[in-house]
Amino acid sequence: MNSNGTGSGNAGDAGKGSGDAADPVVPRGADLAREALAAARAKNAASRKDRATLIQRSGGSARSLRRRRWSGSGADPRDPQTLGSALQKFVQPSGAGADLVKAQLFARWAEIVGPGIADHCEPSQFVDRVVTVQCTSTAWAAQIRLMAPQVVRTINEALGHGTVTRVHAVGPSAPSWKFGPRHVSGRGPRDTYG
Repeated sequence: MNSNGTGSGNAGDAGKGSGDAADPVVPRGADLAREALAAARAKNAASRKDRATLIQRSGGSARSLRRRRWSGSGADPRDPQTLGSALQKFVQPSGAGADLVKAQLFARWAEIVGPGIADHCEPSQFVDRVVTVQCTSTAWAAQIRLMAPQVVRTINEALGHGTVTRVHAVGPSAPSWKFGPRHVSGRGPRDTYG
């Protein structure tokens, strides 16, 4: 009996001991919160240490902690801007500047070149800084070709330097099958399309 009681007692103690060692202790409630707080503190300390080494490598904390200062008496991008300069900053990156120049050139043609030329010639295209001018006669087209440097200078004075590089004068002509500045020379279309 004594051996049975001792055996059963030892077996019970052995069962409890082996059960405690095998089962992991799962934190609950306040223990779980303490562990999360300790992990957050360790992570914060590690990031502070990394930041301190980065500041030492970059040459000191004064450069990284530099405050924004007032703009002072000089021009500053943060200063109020005029409407024209604000629109110019918007138009240049968007690529709409060429369309605005074309619109100004076509609308102010008579004012720019004068009424004598405007009565006989008008702009028809503005592509790659080249203005194509449609003239009422071949004589006026030849005259504009001779006056091209003066016309370019006058247009650039009115619309800005480098706006136009060349004036291409075209006289009246019969309908053409050529479309655009590039074409292949040859007979072209005839009355048969086969």
